[in-house]
Amino acid sequence: MDCDEFRTQGKVMIDYICHYLETLGQRRVVPNIEPNYLRSLLPDEAPVEPEDWDIIMKDVEKKIMPGITHWQHPRFHAYFPSGNSFPSILADMLSDAIGAIGFSWAASPACTELETIVLDWFGKAIGLPDQFLSNKEGSIGGGVIQGSASECVLVSMLAARAHTLVRLKKQYPMVEEGVLLSKLIAYCSKEAHSCVEKAAMICFVKLRILEPDEKNSLRGKTLMMAMEEDETMGLIPFFVSTTLGTTSCASFDKLQEIGPVCQKFPGVWLHVDAAYAGNAFICPELKYLLKGVEYADSFNTNPNKWLLTAFDCSAMWVRDKLKLTKALVVNPLYLEHSHSKDLSIDYRHWGIPLSRRFRSLKLWFVFRRLGISGLQNYIRHHIKLAQRFEELVIKDKRFEVCNEVKLGLVCFRLRGTDQLNKQLLLNINESGRLHMVPAQINDKYIIRFCVTDVNAKEADIDFAWQIIKEYAEEVLSQNVEKERALVWYQAIAIKIYP
Repeated sequence: MDCDEFRTQGKVMIDYICHYLETLGQRRVVPNIEPNYLRSLLPDEAPVEPEDWDIIMKDVEKKIMPGITHWQHPRFHAYFPSGNSFPSILADMLSDAIGAIGFSWAASPACTELETIVLDWFGKAIGLPDQFLSNKEGSIGGGVIQGSASECVLVSMLAARAHTLVRLKKQYPMVEEGVLLSKLIAYCSKEAHSCVEKAAMICFVKLRILEPDEKNSLRGKTLMMAMEEDETMGLIPFFVSTTLGTTSCASFDKLQEIGPVCQKFPGVWLHVDAAYAGNAFICPELKYLLKGVEYADSFNTNPNKWLLTAFDCSAMWVRDKLKLTKALVVNPLYLEHSHSKDLSIDYRHWGIPLSRRFRSLKLWFVFRRLGISGLQNYIRHHIKLAQRFEELVIKDKRFEVCNEVKLGLVCFRLRGTDQLNKQLLLNINESGRLHMVPAQINDKYIIRFCVTDVNAKEADIDFAWQIIKEYAEEVLSQNVEKERALVWYQAIAIKIYP
């Protein structure tokens, strides 16, 4: 494909993308296929000879699209939003064309410097303390774009582990590192993302999972009791992972209680995972949810969830970048450059991968094209729609709301058994008309309804509620029939076996 053909097919692709997004509501939300459906549709080997582009595009629609779960669908209400917008798409096109692998400043100076600047913009917009911003006088912190919140949690834990082991080796120079490592213990709430548990597995450290309160928030008192207990057992607390906006119900750990507890123990690293909720803090009226962040050592949020920026783009900030980079520095001669020892940043020292895409470009495009005001309006609109859905649930006495609706997520259930709610969700999802996922809150099976569509409207919320009510009436009717049948069988059994 040369430039002339690329121009032609590029226009065709943009038309295809626009048509796809404009007509997405006509498709099933989730595919109606079985595992390995694609194996029988594609050849066993790659083609030896080049194929015509038109044939390839026909196969996209004929073979690939039938297996797609449409995350941008107006009836997709599962998980959290998968950020997307035309400025972000165009930025990724340009990034792919430039093809820079920005592992160091020298590898592509603009790639590195734009990342630093854009994350200063973003950190300031959401209200992070000055210590997390690289452009503030006296600051030794800064931001970096990782691939996911899971990476942010992992590198934070790795940095905390490395920093703690250095301190312990000075205290106990005759003790082997493996013995010291076996004593380290991290903490998180039961409501924390599963990536914390995976990070602990990778780091070979113990993890204590703590019970949250009745509102699914981790409290300082709970953490304090656990850390004191573990110290008496000879363990060494070194890392606490908190969450602002949990996956199951968007609850908020009490940072203002947890922070002072962490400071009572030497060298404990406090991480704040705000993958979803953190984006909302660009709205002044929501900054109260950030209270206590001044105690944090690291913080992350995902623009690729709720800031109209396509995956992958997870923003992370640290209070002390040297604590992070010292844990991850590997410096072979072939990666050194003439500015390695001056003010330039080499982001390869800030994460796991060496190779890094030009991800800051799409965040820059989104900030500039929509502005902070446009992004604030988008988030406020989603919250308003979630509140509308909450009101609809509350009005129907057959249902109950199961979380505090502060953002774009509503957790609800039919009043009744877990099995009744499982059947309701199963029937809805199998219909392909709507897609939601479950969670467990206070030992109850609940259904999560998240506002995700970029262009969501009140009519979409009302339509979703009508579908939910339709299937609720069906399962409730079936449940009544089962109960009647059970009563009948019991009556017959009494007559036969008095």
